[in-house]
Amino acid sequence: MRNVPRMSTLNAFVEKYISIWNEPDDIMRRQRIRELWGEDAHHLAKTLEAVGHDGIESRVTNAYDKWVKENGCVFRLRDGVDGHHGTVKLRWEMLPAAGGDVISVGFDFLVLADDGRIRTGYQFIES
Repeated sequence: MRNVPRMSTLNAFVEKYISIWNEPDDIMRRQRIRELWGEDAHHLAKTLEAVGHDGIESRVTNAYDKWVKENGCVFRLRDGVDGHHGTVKLRWEMLPAAGGDVISVGFDFLVLADDGRIRTGYQFIES
């Protein structure tokens, strides 16, 4: 996974990443976070920094509670997936699960560790 050699591997990785933000089961969310992020990984956005599995789990859970559980939204892949030399870029969108206009669009840039898990994830909100 270090060099993200095949598009199918890259797509599976990104789909798993997006699915975490919609995962209602705390145990499954925790397990997937540990599969995707390294122990000392960072998730960075303009207004926050989550560090390590516990910090990232708290970050993802807070986003799930606020946007998915309370506001009935869903996160999904938008376009722009690419990766090389241990990095992955993707765009996502948030919209009402029942359908409707896109509420938010974001861009994530992920730097992978040698084991293929995320070392640092940078999140940018585009709209």
